[in-house]
Amino acid sequence: MVFLGILLMALSARLAVAGVSPIIALVTTDLPFDAVSIGMVGMLPTAGFALMGFLTPQFLRRARLEPLMLAAILLAVAGQLGRALGTSVAVFLLLSLLTMIGLGLGNIVLPPLIKKYFPDRIGLLTALYVTLFAISTAVAPQLAVPISEAAGWRVAVGVWSLVGAAAALPWIIVLLRHRAERPAMERLTRNSRPVPGPKIRPWRSPVGWGLALIFAGCSSNTFAIFTWLPAVLVDRGSTPGEAGSMLALYAIIGLPTSLVVPLLVARMRQPFPIGMFCTLLFAIGYAGLLLAPATSSPFWVVVFGLGQGTYSYALLMINKRTRTTAGSGALSGFAQGVGYSLAGLGPLLFGLLHDLSGGWTASFALLCACLLALTAGLLMINQPRMLEDI
Repeated sequence: MVFLGILLMALSARLAVAGVSPIIALVTTDLPFDAVSIGMVGMLPTAGFALMGFLTPQFLRRARLEPLMLAAILLAVAGQLGRALGTSVAVFLLLSLLTMIGLGLGNIVLPPLIKKYFPDRIGLLTALYVTLFAISTAVAPQLAVPISEAAGWRVAVGVWSLVGAAAALPWIIVLLRHRAERPAMERLTRNSRPVPGPKIRPWRSPVGWGLALIFAGCSSNTFAIFTWLPAVLVDRGSTPGEAGSMLALYAIIGLPTSLVVPLLVARMRQPFPIGMFCTLLFAIGYAGLLLAPATSSPFWVVVFGLGQGTYSYALLMINKRTRTTAGSGALSGFAQGVGYSLAGLGPLLFGLLHDLSGGWTASFALLCACLLALTAGLLMINQPRMLEDI
């Protein structure tokens, strides 16, 4: 049941993130979004994820992993339903933040849950749930425009909450079983709370800061692309429907890397070459998109789409560079909190640089600068040292 809960949570985790940007023009017919507020839509996922990165370690001192996962899902469902009914830009943004807070809490809790229940299958479980991240990321933009055209943008925004509701059911069953079997479970739950002890201080470790830089670099690129790729492609002559399909293609291309990268990295003592290869694919793809003819855009979307392997790399390294569930929870919270905080300005600055320059070159130069930070993080965590040993 925990296995099913992890997979359903992963399937629902990116639908709310990727389903808005392809239909933002339709949303704007009812709500007066501008360049800044559209940039904020792209910034909110990183803001919510960062906030929960800092807060979740405190929650883990007081609650077990399983009820926190259920709370994460319910917050996300409530936010998705609420913003679909929003009557102003401010309400839409506020409830979008609530959605991302729920998803951010789930992001932090997933790695220690895997370490707790599947310590001998960390690479496989990471590959599976990151693959489902990619599937959910692909489904939302591909279906967003058709659903909006058939039933309106509010349905297109709110329909994904049904998947979140389904993801809550396994965790409800797990908690009910825990209550029924509480005496027998006490020995397990005593050690299930990833409470950072006095020796687990990720901010004092190169492992913590290196992983934070990786999350910052890959997330600033990924969320900027999810927010602005349709606009870039429309500016180059694509229709909104074609641009939405290209965003779905970008997400789908994350599937092979999500499957392969964790399995490879789990077997390597120093996995820097894998991370660096994915990072270079980002840069090469951006250059091709800007410089090559517009007819070749799908090819370059595929190239920089393969760069998404850096995200599955980062998630796998949370458990690869920790010995305990406590260390996994501490590192997950710190790295994602700091990383997403730094990445949060990516989508907003991407849009502002376009407005100031009138083109997209400066915007993509910003993303390449973020790739340099990612490279620094890859070097910092390449050595086979554990967080608890620092």
